[in-house]
Amino acid sequence: MFDWQALAASATALGVLGLAVYSAGHAVIYKRDTRAVIAWVGLIMLLPLLGSVLYWLLGVNRIARQARALRPDVLHRESAPVNGAVQVAERWQRLARAGDALSPFNLLAGNHVQALINGEQAYPAMLKAIEEARASVCLSTYIFDHDPAGREFIDALVAAASRGVAVRVLVDGVGARYSRRSVVRELRSRGVPAQLFLPMHLPRSLAVFNLRNHRKLLIVDGAIGFTGGMNIREGHRRRAPYPYAIQDIQFQLRGPVVVQMQTIFNEDWHFTCGEHLFGEAFFPPLEPAGQALVRGVVDGPDEHRDPLRQLMHTALAEAREQVVVITPYFLPDDVLMSALNAAALRGVRVDILLPARNNHVLVHWASQALHWQLLERGCHIWFTPPPFDHSKLLLVDDHWLLMGSANWDPRSLRLNFEFDMECYDEVLGQQLAAWVDERLAEARPLTLQEADQRSLPIRLRDGTARLLTPYL
Repeated sequence: MFDWQALAASATALGVLGLAVYSAGHAVIYKRDTRAVIAWVGLIMLLPLLGSVLYWLLGVNRIARQARALRPDVLHRESAPVNGAVQVAERWQRLARAGDALSPFNLLAGNHVQALINGEQAYPAMLKAIEEARASVCLSTYIFDHDPAGREFIDALVAAASRGVAVRVLVDGVGARYSRRSVVRELRSRGVPAQLFLPMHLPRSLAVFNLRNHRKLLIVDGAIGFTGGMNIREGHRRRAPYPYAIQDIQFQLRGPVVVQMQTIFNEDWHFTCGEHLFGEAFFPPLEPAGQALVRGVVDGPDEHRDPLRQLMHTALAEAREQVVVITPYFLPDDVLMSALNAAALRGVRVDILLPARNNHVLVHWASQALHWQLLERGCHIWFTPPPFDHSKLLLVDDHWLLMGSANWDPRSLRLNFEFDMECYDEVLGQQLAAWVDERLAEARPLTLQEADQRSLPIRLRDGTARLLTPYL
């Protein structure tokens, strides 16, 4: 009599073995981190069925796949590539070549970049540009609160649309939920085209919950651009009451590079609602406006080469005198940690400015678990006093800077759609260096002794929070 049970058991065992071999092979081929490969292969071999299931559920990066499936094509970004190294001094040529390889955009000359500190400087400049717009206004933001600052922008956008300006507003679907009253709904009711980027309709949108548009862009008449880390909310004005006040920095740009900002907005707008923005209202001819060399750096889960992370790493390797890192959320991976430490070991002064009181307590705890690794190699960590500092800046040798929406954390460098700009401008670099010195004069240095003297419960708390780094 034929033993069907034995045959089924053998077939099941072979199936589990085949799945385990396939899963282990997939990990060996596609996982980048050797330690992750060893961990997953070990788990799969020890627990063939459970390990394989866990690997396919948790070990495969579906974020990038989902993002590329959502946005399979991007609009045409740049024409003929230009060798950025021929435009910069020999000192910066290797960094410019890295930018050529990592960015879809060319390094463009003839730009003027102005730093705007806090909402007191940034909002009047942005509102003035909207009020003077004659052809188009394109605004993309993560958070757009329906508060006093938000209502000023709403009124300016509505007024621009009423006089015939082509206005387009894009707000992230999760960021929009920071405000109880819907800004997008009000803009639409008042005649302004406004869209949500990947709106949240749970549970069907759960798969793309983490794919957020974190970019902050305002482009007026295709000729004036604003970017940085600043959302639209009353807290960005220092007059806002504690704990709602937020320090931040924004940048105003004029010159040929503004077309790159408009191109990225066009991509996101086209993805969201299918409309393609074209013509001189959005893409006018742009004349030189200054001396800065600037290019846009696009990052997101649909990009293939980790452009921001690799550009940061290259900039740190090229530093000779000083590196300044300002970020609200500081959770660098091992590669960036090593690059910071290597710069300090070469004699480069590395100053890292972090908020003394973070608005995300788990991020603060997880970051504290990393500090000793930087301090023991000679990096300097400073805590800036309240109000909460949301600024984002990487400044190298008072000449090269990276500015935009990205933080030094996995969410910005792996999950979010971000837009930064690399800039070669000695005048602006020296202005920002002076601003950094003012910040350092108010900041409190963190010493290695202080980091080492944390109590055991605090160390355990911080170390446990660090385990959550991929999800913070």
